[in-house]
Amino acid sequence: MAKKLDILNELDFGSQVAEEEKDTLREYFVETNPWKKVLKGQVDIVYGPKGAGKSAIYVLIQAHEAELSRKGILLLPAENVRGDPAFKDLVVTPPTSEREFEYLWKLYFLSLIGLAFVQHKVTNSHALQFNKVLADAGLLPTEGMTFSGILKRVQEYIGRYTKPHALEGTMSVDQVSGLPTSFSGKVVFDEPDSEGRSRGEISVSELFKLANEALKVKKQKIWLLLDRLDVAFDDSAELEKNALRALFRAYRTIRSYDNIVLKIFLRTDIWDRISEKGFREATHLARELTLSWDAPTLQHLLIRRLLNNPLLLKQYGLNKRQVLQSVTEQQKLFDRVFPDQVEVGKRQSTTMDWMIKRTTDGTNLSGPRELILFLKELRDEQIKRLERGEPEPAAEALFDRASFKQALPKVSEYRTTKVLYAEFPELRNFIEALRSKRSEHDIKSLAEIWQRSASEAKETAERLVSVGFFERRKASDTTTYWVPFIYRPYLNLIQGRAE
Repeated sequence: MAKKLDILNELDFGSQVAEEEKDTLREYFVETNPWKKVLKGQVDIVYGPKGAGKSAIYVLIQAHEAELSRKGILLLPAENVRGDPAFKDLVVTPPTSEREFEYLWKLYFLSLIGLAFVQHKVTNSHALQFNKVLADAGLLPTEGMTFSGILKRVQEYIGRYTKPHALEGTMSVDQVSGLPTSFSGKVVFDEPDSEGRSRGEISVSELFKLANEALKVKKQKIWLLLDRLDVAFDDSAELEKNALRALFRAYRTIRSYDNIVLKIFLRTDIWDRISEKGFREATHLARELTLSWDAPTLQHLLIRRLLNNPLLLKQYGLNKRQVLQSVTEQQKLFDRVFPDQVEVGKRQSTTMDWMIKRTTDGTNLSGPRELILFLKELRDEQIKRLERGEPEPAAEALFDRASFKQALPKVSEYRTTKVLYAEFPELRNFIEALRSKRSEHDIKSLAEIWQRSASEAKETAERLVSVGFFERRKASDTTTYWVPFIYRPYLNLIQGRAE
């Protein structure tokens, strides 16, 4: 029988960041109904709070590339999975309007499609004509060109015009099919009038139509994948708003072409920001879903990750397939590995509920990221205890109750500093002012701590509600602001309401 320390040293819960486990994620990914809808092509836009699993779906789609290819679907990632986002450089010289951003998105996608035609040897007449337009305009990427390089070329091309109206190209139209055959004239962003058509102008929309026809002949579809939009424009709220609103306008246009599909993965709070003052395009976004997690699904995720450890399977005499096919067997495994409660008592939570409550922010939307991070810290803390010579946990359990509370501070520090402070640095001083104070406040106590008027304190408090640091609570006529457990250890907060 292996010692519990040996099992723990081999135990791996994976990474809380999907991009870091692209080679192993498929082994323990929870294939939820939303995931199946995305894979079947029923969903184009996936929303979810940070850490809800959007990037996991993005990574898993690419892991199914061979399967999708057999179904005639070509995957075109439009952003780097790791490293700096392709759109990061736009902060220096950004497009000046939503309209200009829309042109940029469309030309960027057309360039990626042109490169895909070359790479996948799509050589029917429509594809060849399409690529000739891009080549003549200097917008057909070469092999090995980075996303940033493609984007820069597109931006420079648009920037040659004070009002980006046209791309240089050439075209004539087949009188029977209505499709371009040779090129002499310009490619324009707006539909050309009769005089423009007589000069041989072709619109960007017609280019999408030409690409769509090329794919129809080939009996293929292209999925353009966009993730990491939360970091692509994080240096400028105005840039983010213009860019993403323009992206959804471009999506509305591209949606009319059956064989070209844009797949967008976006955080819920970012969507709320860009649409808070109204956004007509929202009515056209029917093929969308919002990710959400409940306790049973999170426990299933945890079990799948446990079962991906060979030494644990051997020690507990488990058949991975049989366990995954039975909720009862999964609960039995959980009860063997973990204590039934962290804090013992009739009114206390089960261990799973305790973990969820302590890894959830003020939005009350649970997600995998912080739970996985907590499990990794829990493992490390338990290893430290055993290495010091402390007794092994009772019976078959791998973890004792004390390790749970010891694992919380690092998770709290990560969530506060690496997420909250990193994304909302303007709120840091207000949060730090609450250090070592009570965990629940009303407007009066917040105004005193922050040295602000009541109206200013309320405005700041509501801002902290929107980012998940506070949970707003109401009792009778009183509104209070409660700090979730995940932030308390790092800030050394004291349980209870400020007087």
